[in-house]
Amino acid sequence: MTTRTSLIPGGVLAALALGLTALPAAAQDASAEARLRKVEAEVRALQRQVFPGGDGRYFEPEVSTAAQPRPGPTTPSTTAVTDILIRLDALEAQMQALTAQTEQNANGLAQVQARLTALEAGAAPAATVAATSPAVSTTPAVTTSTPAVTAPAATTPRATTPAAAAASGPSAQRLAAVQAIAKPQTEDAGEDEYSYGFRLWDAKFFPEAQQQLALYVEKYPRHARISFGRNLLGRAFLDDNKPRDAATWFLRNYQADKNGARAGDSLLYLAESMIALKDTNRACIALSEFAETYPALATGRLASQYEANRKKVTCN
Repeated sequence: MTTRTSLIPGGVLAALALGLTALPAAAQDASAEARLRKVEAEVRALQRQVFPGGDGRYFEPEVSTAAQPRPGPTTPSTTAVTDILIRLDALEAQMQALTAQTEQNANGLAQVQARLTALEAGAAPAATVAATSPAVSTTPAVTTSTPAVTAPAATTPRATTPAAAAASGPSAQRLAAVQAIAKPQTEDAGEDEYSYGFRLWDAKFFPEAQQQLALYVEKYPRHARISFGRNLLGRAFLDDNKPRDAATWFLRNYQADKNGARAGDSLLYLAESMIALKDTNRACIALSEFAETYPALATGRLASQYEANRKKVTCN
């Protein structure tokens, strides 16, 4: 009896055998491909964890592992770009604050400059004062041979000529009184000159004090008492009923060193000089500047003088 297998050609059997042996190999290749794709997907998932914030241009979005879920809206991740944007917002806010402060400072400086310009216009010197006159000598203000006790010739427009001054010189009694005031003799020559001028002013010899203090200011412009000297020179003119010349020295002392020992006093006396000149506008400017620049003086040592000057004028 012939079997069916004997009827199948030998070549067919060989091919079938080869096909049967190839099936396990194909299955192995498919399994390896699947494992390779799984590994690649896990690598891409790991990339998203290491580099948060990646989008579809760099990472394919099809892989998501249960162990590492994507952050939800309640847990946003912070990136370098986010940090930069936050810092830029903070810098812009600081720049806006600085710009506003700069504008305020510029406005304040402009107001101060306008006030000083107005004060300078009101206190423009009518003529050169004794401090700039070449006629000032280094000898004591009073001698018996010349009438040096007269007011300096160049301090006011009404100054008399040398001949007229000689004709109307001081009396012998006045000369003797001035000579009775001793000039200090210490190791500080600048201090001696200032002290002598102060003694003349304190004794109400105002023209002589003007000449002496002008000498001190010219000769010792960097002396420790220079703020006192310029201020006292202005007071010597103011007490001598020469408010315009006084205003010149008060303004000069204030502008030369606003932190000087008598700069605040000079600004307040400048207001007083403007009141004497009936210049209410500039007097109010000076009073306002004094209150703003020297509040401690306005409520302390010079409070009574400040209030007295305020009562003399009506400021807006």
